[in-house]
Amino acid sequence: MSRELPRVMIVDDDAVTCELLCEVFERQGFAVHFEQSGDAALSAMTEERPDVIVSDIRMKTRFDGLALLDHVRREYPQTPVVLMTAFGSIETTIRAVKKGAFDYISKPFKMDAVVATVRRALATQLASPPAAANDETEDNEFISGIVGRHPAMLEIYKMIACVSDSRAAVMLTGESGTGKELIARATHTHGVRYDAPFVAINCGALTETLLESELFGHVKGSFTGAIANKRGIFEQAGEGTVFLDEISETSQGLQVKLLRVLQEREVVPVGGSSPIRMRARVIAASNSDLEELCNQGAFRRDLFYRLNVINIHVPPLRERRDDIPLLVAHLLRKHSTGDQPPPVVEGSALNRLVSYSWPGNVRELENVIERAITLNRDGRITPDDLPPKVRSDATPHVSKEDELADLFAGLPSIDEVERRYLLHVLEATGGNRKRAAEIIGISRRTIYRMAARFGIDF
Repeated sequence: MSRELPRVMIVDDDAVTCELLCEVFERQGFAVHFEQSGDAALSAMTEERPDVIVSDIRMKTRFDGLALLDHVRREYPQTPVVLMTAFGSIETTIRAVKKGAFDYISKPFKMDAVVATVRRALATQLASPPAAANDETEDNEFISGIVGRHPAMLEIYKMIACVSDSRAAVMLTGESGTGKELIARATHTHGVRYDAPFVAINCGALTETLLESELFGHVKGSFTGAIANKRGIFEQAGEGTVFLDEISETSQGLQVKLLRVLQEREVVPVGGSSPIRMRARVIAASNSDLEELCNQGAFRRDLFYRLNVINIHVPPLRERRDDIPLLVAHLLRKHSTGDQPPPVVEGSALNRLVSYSWPGNVRELENVIERAITLNRDGRITPDDLPPKVRSDATPHVSKEDELADLFAGLPSIDEVERRYLLHVLEATGGNRKRAAEIIGISRRTIYRMAARFGIDF
């Protein structure tokens, strides 16, 4: 006989998070309880197995979320595990997905999104667990050079984890300087072909004749200057990855030849007649709107469809400003030399960096940080160490928030309003906590938690 309520186990060493999630899931019709360590969760599972586990990754206990995931996927392969963390990075995301996590959520999260994820997990019959990823090396948040915890970046990390082992073509789109090549390299590095070559070429940097030779190779004597046979990058890559940057810059004639390579999986060198098998995976990138170019007749639609099997859009830096402090810290470490610690960025300088519009995206930010490291003399980066255009940018993204702050200056905060309301209801009920909870519309557990937060003694 099936149970009436689906069972959810919350695993987090933070009691407040556990209680909050339990209350949310109880209201949504789940049977829910929490454990505050991976060990406690495993022990509880021997008594009663949950339908879904929602676990934090980083816990101040010996048995963290990834270790719990490993054990559950081994011993209870049909139980989906949703992982959550406040420290999202590409390495932890890929490890989590490849180890078999149903999904990976970054804190702070929206409660309705967490509930929706758990409902999806309940509706999905998981297959047998995939082979565990090699985690002998220490998890380094910045090992790939991709830095960011914005939800859009987290989705990119999950997409990389899903497609890295596939041979399907990938199309990377986004403005110049957003890090498309880094994402291409990460897709290669985290896949089964990590030890095969990664060969990149900028299609907009070469003439059509030279680009064709670089891509497909040529035979000796095929044109003036062809003094020896040359292997093209499709052949050089072997079982690895070919990265075609700025694919929109190729000519119509070359697009026809690229289409044939992708369709037939073979390459004919310039001046040659014998085809060579193409075994590499192809990743292309463009900062132009290829669909619009197709509409204009400037790019072949059939080639676009061949390349755009998997599409990953990289957001501009101005759309993920919360990642700028993380990027600044990473770039300071990257470009600082010698035994001296990286310089410290003053708050006023960091505010300017966060407020600037960054038309050149991460590439421009890296140039600015390298310049500031070179110019500063006392180990502190001030606004004077930044380029004039960064210092004088008069469109800070917090301006509307500042206006709202001025508009409502002097009014009590939400916390203060909640505290006053709770005191009022408790006074009206003579301190009856059960009745106060009914009036406010919350559980008694929440009444206790609010009272502790506001320093109210019953």
